[in-house]
Amino acid sequence: MTTKTALITGASAGIGFATAQRLSELGFQLILLARRKEKLMALAESLDVDCHVIACDVNNHELLEAELNDLPISFTEIDLLVNNAGLALGLATADKTDWHDWQTMIQTNCMSLAFVTRQILPGMVERNHGQIINMGSIAGNYAYKGGNVYGATKAFVDQFSMNLRSDLLGKKVRVTNLVPGLIAETEFSHVRFHGDTEAAQAVYADCEALSADDIANSIAWVASLPEHVNINRLEVMPTCQAPAGLAVDKTMLD
Repeated sequence: MTTKTALITGASAGIGFATAQRLSELGFQLILLARRKEKLMALAESLDVDCHVIACDVNNHELLEAELNDLPISFTEIDLLVNNAGLALGLATADKTDWHDWQTMIQTNCMSLAFVTRQILPGMVERNHGQIINMGSIAGNYAYKGGNVYGATKAFVDQFSMNLRSDLLGKKVRVTNLVPGLIAETEFSHVRFHGDTEAAQAVYADCEALSADDIANSIAWVASLPEHVNINRLEVMPTCQAPAGLAVDKTMLD
């Protein structure tokens, strides 16, 4: 059998790290992309498959394009793209947020996800084979206080994924938007609260959230399905979480 190749963005920690481990068990050789070279090298050395490391900020499009254009020949035909790199910054209401945080989320979660996709997709279409799994969030489906631009970026991921499916009709290239709920034991909340460990830990207190392994297993399941099966959208929540109900404020007349 021909070895399949997967490119994982944000591979140095959390979901990306767990996904690399899980896909390696399925026999994928891996292109591991993230900023932290030491973590990527350690991950690559721990896996029993061939790996190529790209130590690059996903927002550095010039460098990233050069790296993708200079892949070793055995890694050039990418079968699976896991667009995992992304982040949330802050939980303040829209009138109190840091504008730079908004810019960073839009750049990373929208622009760079689209950029990486645009680099890889033509090859998939030319070979009439491939799969893209985008990392969405329930924040793109359900509004919550403080979600503002982060939720909007994940709504972009959902709509972008569905429009890719429309563009790719007639091609054997599949697209899935994976939509997780509350996930613990990753760097997500630590980044969101700008390194405030106490605030990050409080998010997951007194509940059993999803783990990075849970999402990696979901990615592996989607990637393992027959080529004629496409999962458009897969929403996964821990049992302790449910979609938020509508809220009514009864203090406005005071």
